[in-house]
Amino acid sequence: MLVNMTFDSIINIEKSISVSQASEVYHWAYSIWQGLNVSDKVLHILTSASLLLAALLVLLIADYIVRKIAKALLQRFISRTRWTWDDKLIKNKVLDAASRLILVIFVRQLLPFVFIGFPRFAAGLEKFLLILIVICAYVLVNNILKTVRDMMAGARAFADKPLDSYLQVIQIFLLFMTGTLIVSALTGSSPWSFLVSLGAASAILMLVFKDTILGFVASIQVSANDSIRVGDWIEMPKYGVDGDVLQINLNNVRVRNFDKTIVTIPTYTLLSDAFKNYRGMQESGGRRIKRSISIKISSIRYLDTTEIEELKKIQLLKAYINKREAEIEAYNQKYQVDQSIPVNGRRMTNVGLFRSYILSYAKHNADIHKHMTLMVRQLAPTESGLPLELYMFTRGTDWGFFEDTMADLFDHLLAAIKFFNLEVFESPASDDLRQLRLSKYV
Repeated sequence: MLVNMTFDSIINIEKSISVSQASEVYHWAYSIWQGLNVSDKVLHILTSASLLLAALLVLLIADYIVRKIAKALLQRFISRTRWTWDDKLIKNKVLDAASRLILVIFVRQLLPFVFIGFPRFAAGLEKFLLILIVICAYVLVNNILKTVRDMMAGARAFADKPLDSYLQVIQIFLLFMTGTLIVSALTGSSPWSFLVSLGAASAILMLVFKDTILGFVASIQVSANDSIRVGDWIEMPKYGVDGDVLQINLNNVRVRNFDKTIVTIPTYTLLSDAFKNYRGMQESGGRRIKRSISIKISSIRYLDTTEIEELKKIQLLKAYINKREAEIEAYNQKYQVDQSIPVNGRRMTNVGLFRSYILSYAKHNADIHKHMTLMVRQLAPTESGLPLELYMFTRGTDWGFFEDTMADLFDHLLAAIKFFNLEVFESPASDDLRQLRLSKYV
């Protein structure tokens, strides 16, 4: 209470001093025009007009000093410094906003000297200039905040943080404070009384700013949990999202899909709906290959000695076949297996050797990651044959590299499968049906 009383008393003292000074200036100008035989009303008009012309001349000089001299010197100084952060002051027009605020404050200081003879007009103009000062101050602070955002965005620690969301939260607070001060200036009441009366309308504000509040809460949780960053590749099929995050705002998230379309989704959907973030894959350095080759089951069979010797010519299989032959021979001798029937004991199959060849070929492929899961497995047989699934990771995560590596791998395997007397399952084509029809007449 004591602080408020002291502050008010200082303002009243300063105001009384400025009024007394303005009164002296006004009476001096008034006395100059008293030599004319005109009414008092005309004398006041002439006095105010002459003071207004003098004030405009002073303002032009002040504008030239602030804009042309001080601002130009500051810009020249900033352009010559080694730092880059001060260049953002010019980019975000901080100097322009500061010079504008200085000029408006200067205009308000000249007001009592000009229109003291017209108190009603002076009071209205004073309110207008006070509102203009508040708006100019808001623009200046807003431009400074944008400069701080750009400076933080250039830092490595904040490169992936939703800085736009934080800025928008502060901007909303500034707009609220600016609106409160403007209403207080118009009504002449204290800002605190306005805030108290505003509490009754809080329910309406909650409805109006529902999406903003939800987005604010979502942006805080997203940032705290580090679930999404600018530059992440995310996928949300429900909203047609499959691409890189461009911007995280208070109300929405902008994503550029791989087809170059831009998708905008509300920020709070990142909490209410599931989405897939590929950041973990990109940071791991490997991208998963999970694709199957369906083997025609009727082509699967045991291999005889001649076929095994022929497959030994494949360099990647020779060591494995020799080791496997020794194991099978030892097993069959131990249990005295009757080898006249192939189903007795243990034997090598063409699909088993093909699976081993795929694994060996992948291990010798320079584009396949050796320190991540690498296996070839059989899945449950289906009406489309026996799936042999390749489960492994490439050494890079770039999309083009991944697709090229996977295509080269399957190109080779689909061409090599015939050396194992296996067939890839495929639905009958028109040529197959045509040949079947011709064979009936042969």
